Amino acid sequence: MTDKLFWQDPYRTTLTTRVARVDGLDVTLEATVFFAESGGQESDTGRIGGYRVLAARWQGRELVYTLPPGHALEAGDTVTVEIDWPRRYKLMRLHFAAEIVLELVTRRLPGVGKIGAHIGEDKARIDFAWPEPLTPMLAELTRAAQAVIDADSAIVSAFADEANERCYWEVAGFGRVPCGGTHLKTTGEVGVLRLKRRNVGGGKERIEIYIDARLDS
Repeated sequence: MTDKLFWQDPYRTTLTTRVARVDGLDVTLEATVFFAESGGQESDTGRIGGYRVLAARWQGRELVYTLPPGHALEAGDTVTVEIDWPRRYKLMRLHFAAEIVLELVTRRLPGVGKIGAHIGEDKARIDFAWPEPLTPMLAELTRAAQAVIDADSAIVSAFADEANERCYWEVAGFGRVPCGGTHLKTTGEVGVLRLKRRNVGGGKERIEIYIDARLDS
């Protein structure tokens, strides 16, 4: 099974490893820094052995990467894995912004249900099962989330159960949440938060999450 180094060091952008298996266009690696979509967080983009990765997916607890037709990789080959770091970092920042918002909403609205989420490069969204517009709480929610960010607290990422690859993040005084995504080192890295509410149908509310870099960064 692939050694998933994006959990140990999500800031690592390159890795030299070996190809474990080749099945047509699909390859698996002995180790990887290349995250595949999970929990709503989009996959990384990048290259393996110089070939652009067309798709990345989980197959059980294994990671499978699809390469272009005509690639020449074989099992046992030594390859360099490279990810698009600016994109990864945006995903990490938006991911943690979404985690903060989700925690605050569920604490303020007992019984609210999360029914969907997506973290892309430009924005994140969380969909809730809730019968009323979330607009009245948006300003206070933004202030509360920004306060967590501005505290610039350490984010601890670790295994709750390493054998079964169950991870969590924790911010002292805020919460501990199961999550298998890639996480920042501190909350302050998120930046400046902006929230928008969308109506996506009866009984459904969407919060869209945007982030801006700090002017003094």
